[in-house]
Amino acid sequence: MSKFDDTFNNIFKWNFYQLFRAILGIFIFCFSLNIFIIPMGLYNGGILGLAQLIRTALVDTLNLNINFDIAGMLNFLINVPLFILAYKYIGKTFFSRTLLCVTIQTLFLTFIPTLNAPVVSDLLTSVLIGGILAGVGTGMALSAGASTGGTDIIGIAISQRNRNFSVGKFGLLFNGVIYIICGVTYGLGTMIYSILFSVFAMFMVDKTHEQNICSTAIIFTKKKPDKIVDFVQKDLDRGATTWEANGEYKDTKTYITYLVLSKFELQRLERNLPSLDKNAFMVKTHGVLIDGKFQKKL
Repeated sequence: MSKFDDTFNNIFKWNFYQLFRAILGIFIFCFSLNIFIIPMGLYNGGILGLAQLIRTALVDTLNLNINFDIAGMLNFLINVPLFILAYKYIGKTFFSRTLLCVTIQTLFLTFIPTLNAPVVSDLLTSVLIGGILAGVGTGMALSAGASTGGTDIIGIAISQRNRNFSVGKFGLLFNGVIYIICGVTYGLGTMIYSILFSVFAMFMVDKTHEQNICSTAIIFTKKKPDKIVDFVQKDLDRGATTWEANGEYKDTKTYITYLVLSKFELQRLERNLPSLDKNAFMVKTHGVLIDGKFQKKL
């Protein structure tokens, strides 16, 4: 079993908790689509949205009578050339995680039954519930370092070669094309409610994706925080500001360490702080606004 764990960690750079979190997040996302969104005749954005449009066109044109959604399989096929792009230009770990996650997503999209009738009859309510669940699931997967490929791969590959371009910009452009096709082909209502689904989902991603939440921490110690600073620099790849102070309660020397990092990184620091200094205590704040050159590591 230990050899399997070592092999898994070497390939994916994941522990069991991260893998479970990623799989659960992908399941919640796929569940939200098949139960709340697809029965309403609405569409996701990105490569999966393209796969859904192709699926609808094939089913309508060829009059296919199948009892499962082929959008997941089509999404996988479209991602195949993107896997090559990820392996060649982004990295082996990103490639292996993406391949695993897209495979898992394909299985969930295929085998989670798509309802013939919507669970909630009201369209806006269904979009709201589906968007919340999809955003939570996506945020969980992203927080575990997972990627479901698609426009992420293309956007990362382009942004690495053009600093004026970003993953978000490419995603917006691609989704714009997808939703325009929805509007032209299936009507303005389909386009608007599909966009609303994406808006609700992205809002929840921002609230759930811990790497996207900026935090500050102030750590108080009675001895020099060398181990803490070393952990922050080597394991989190962040900087720290320290200074000496005087604890007025007992009139003793105190050391203060100030950090700015993501909520995800802060949770790692919290787990390791007792082993770094068992007498240290921390004051933390989440959701702070940061201007300047602070680097978000997503």
